[in-house]
Amino acid sequence: MSTNSADALISSLEQFHTAYIDLIGNGDSLMMTEFDSDWLSPCIQLSEESLATMADGSEVPWKPVKRDANLNLDNLASALEIDIDPQLSALFCSYFSHDLPARAQRGDLDIIQVWNEDDFERLQKNLIAHVLMKRRLKQDDTLFFATTDQEEFIISLDVKTGNVMLEQVGKVPQEVLAPDIATFISGLTPRPVVASL
Repeated sequence: MSTNSADALISSLEQFHTAYIDLIGNGDSLMMTEFDSDWLSPCIQLSEESLATMADGSEVPWKPVKRDANLNLDNLASALEIDIDPQLSALFCSYFSHDLPARAQRGDLDIIQVWNEDDFERLQKNLIAHVLMKRRLKQDDTLFFATTDQEEFIISLDVKTGNVMLEQVGKVPQEVLAPDIATFISGLTPRPVVASL
């Protein structure tokens, strides 16, 4: 896929952010989350002075924050010896954010996002573990990007085709949900949930 597909994904993601903020945010376009001094994020919209005095468990304002434009999943691609769809890179590398609760025709899901750099590293390790499991089971590689309201199902990207799949963990995905991630996200609506860490 091309840079245009990554741009399409970023556009879909930004539209989803706007709709989510409109649904959840208060009048100043901020949402609230529980503060954890061990799990800080650029998303938290407080000064360093305020952060220093904030008690764990307090409600703090947050919003999605753009990341460095040069970030990518090249290390993950190299470790797994695969090509990674630019849309997946754009999804995980464009913003710091809480996971984004969404509603699809078939049910509720959460689009996985990264809260901070440690979360980004953890996500990559989990993706590697997922692909290694798929290979042990002699199944084609997939990379997950959303969880569903049914614990045994995830939403994943078929590495070969770029299709978005409904995948039962440990099984070969059987159902194509969309031809790409941007199309899939464009078909979602935000669902109201108070974010917590």
